[in-house]
Amino acid sequence: MATTINRPVTHISVDKAEHKTPVDYVWALARIALGWIFLWAFLDKTFGWGFATPAAKAWINGGSPTTGFLKGTGENALGGLFSALAGQAWVDWLFMAGLAGVGLALVLGVGTRIAAGAGTAMLLLMWAAELPLTTNPFMDDHLVYAIVLVGLALAGAGGTLGLGNLPVVRRTPWLR
Repeated sequence: MATTINRPVTHISVDKAEHKTPVDYVWALARIALGWIFLWAFLDKTFGWGFATPAAKAWINGGSPTTGFLKGTGENALGGLFSALAGQAWVDWLFMAGLAGVGLALVLGVGTRIAAGAGTAMLLLMWAAELPLTTNPFMDDHLVYAIVLVGLALAGAGGTLGLGNLPVVRRTPWLR
């Protein structure tokens, strides 16, 4: 005679795509907001809409999106390295592609892991270019944004209020 052992269920798997909690929506809003910061920086630097970049210095008018920030780092700890990169075409293209790519990925909720990695790298480089900081020994908004980007990737924030639940995204890990 067979013996049946009844064990209590200790874990019930719930499909994350079907069950959303308030924290999922908070992470989604943080993802979209941070994505907009990256995307807006790209748009303003490209077209010079006058918020941070005047029209005369817009990328489409021949301006360099990296010159203003990087030239101002000359006296900082790593300033020589960063100021030498200012205005170089490959740096401008790489920076602008990063802003657009990270911004679009975060706003749309697709490729958030890649966007988190690329965005964190960009933010850490910008943080390093400003060392030593003038208002805090080590912490500034670049590091806070980088921490949030890592949180977005770990939380799988693209699946809420984004395209992260599309079947192609769900079955393709690098698109998550």
